[in-house]
Amino acid sequence: MRIASWNVNSIRVRMPMVVSWVRRFAPDVLALQETRCADADFPHGELEALGYEVVHHGDGPRNGVAIASRVGLESIEKGFRGPQRGAYREARLVGAVCAGIRIHSVYVPNGRALDDPHYLFKLVWLERLRGHVQLLGGDTPQIAVGDFNVAPADIDIYDPVRWRHRTHASPPEREAVAALVDLGLRDVFRERDPSPGLFTWWNYRSPLVENRGMRIDLALVDEVLAPRVTATEVDRVERATERPSDHAPIWLDVDPGR
Repeated sequence: MRIASWNVNSIRVRMPMVVSWVRRFAPDVLALQETRCADADFPHGELEALGYEVVHHGDGPRNGVAIASRVGLESIEKGFRGPQRGAYREARLVGAVCAGIRIHSVYVPNGRALDDPHYLFKLVWLERLRGHVQLLGGDTPQIAVGDFNVAPADIDIYDPVRWRHRTHASPPEREAVAALVDLGLRDVFRERDPSPGLFTWWNYRSPLVENRGMRIDLALVDEVLAPRVTATEVDRVERATERPSDHAPIWLDVDPGR
């Protein structure tokens, strides 16, 4: 079973790329982030024509997350549960059970700057995500995948000294991701590839060949599924195409029979 994730930075701009990529790599489940459209404007039909069921959670020209699945789409959850849901109603989280696995498509707030109120919002949002994942655990295996906007360690960023006092690499952000790992989720991409340069995001202003990137797109897999992951990949080739997203697609293969 192939599970992919991609921050597309506007689905309406990059839908042809998404369709082409899906045809080549044939993911069973595709989690999308930063679709930047309302539900009514999401191009459901193009993915449905390829055999996918689609759920989209979007509220306008910012944010937006989706899951496309050709192995079922059940128990859909949009956003957080609970009485504080209203304060975190931005369209940044959608989940569904696909072939017995709960997939969370995650788009964590950017944080902007360490002295910006949005940074505190980011930290609280990550805390809410932890509670959400914990609440929906139980007997259903889980994967939280998407744009976490956090480089978990110095090895995940091209210049850790430069970024030490900036959002994406601050200790509180990394501690918030570590708190998710403490639930029993495993960072399977880093487990399978401990080398530097394993990035998923590159600034538009820097040529990809300079590799001035960060690994901020993560796949956090629970203890049941992690031993069944047989492959992980970051598609740098797609990031190097004309008019790409600033994020590369990532995917992992899970052996359903182990």
